[in-house]
Amino acid sequence: MSEQPARVQGIPPGLTLRRLDRDQTPIADWLCCCGRHERATGGPTVAQLASAVIVGVCPHREQGAAA
Repeated sequence: MSEQPARVQGIPPGLTLRRLDRDQTPIADWLCCCGRHERATGGPTVAQLASAVIVGVCPHREQGAAA
């Protein structure tokens, strides 16, 4: 029996918030469904990104269609 290679389907889109404990700099990573990645570091920018993101909705495609 031969070994089958690992099959990677990809990283699912979504928002990840890290380092939210006291005395740590928060970090937010957002992978859009179109594949674009954005990272925010620091409390105000993380809060801004987290409030603007709607997982599964791509604002980049809408911007491109409007242009």
